[in-house]
Amino acid sequence: MKHLFLFPAVLAAMAFPAMAEKISLDAISAYLNKVTTAQGSFTQTNADGSTSHGTLYLKRPGRARFEYAAPDDSLVMAGGGQVAIFDPKSNAPPDQFPLKRTPLNLILADKVDFARAKMVVGHSGDDTVTIVEAQDPDHPEYGTIKLYFTPNPVALQRWIITDGGGGQTTVKLTGLEEGGNLPSSFFNIAAEAERRAKD
Repeated sequence: MKHLFLFPAVLAAMAFPAMAEKISLDAISAYLNKVTTAQGSFTQTNADGSTSHGTLYLKRPGRARFEYAAPDDSLVMAGGGQVAIFDPKSNAPPDQFPLKRTPLNLILADKVDFARAKMVVGHSGDDTVTIVEAQDPDHPEYGTIKLYFTPNPVALQRWIITDGGGGQTTVKLTGLEEGGNLPSSFFNIAAEAERRAKD
């Protein structure tokens, strides 16, 4: 009799063979490559457990802007191949480092290709979420980025960056809207630094 109970489950598996499948790397690469601009809210959880909130603006390739809400009020910008961290309490120039030294560069690249050898170090999921963990294959010491995607249609929900020292930062996205016109000035580090110096 137990085989009779198994039979409906076998039929269901045959009828819906793709339901539990993860999103392919090609489909994820295609999704990221078609995103030119996007904006939405984010919640960031830092390695020490603290959290902050704000608004994120993306303009691929190579540009991002994280505006942190009060009481943080800081600003992180990616543009011109650099990442800049602006301290709201200082008129000093921002701290800067090359964008290519952060795993965020992998999704801001001009052409995302997760099929590249040794770039993807993890690819798992089911019919509700697909998780891709990637690194710079030429510089794995820069850390990894773990990306979470939902299907139908494919959408980026959050990421976890693990830096070279093992520290993790999680960014959860809410209401991310693709498209729209974002001015280049949003991502101009030098112009932002000059404006703040005059304030």
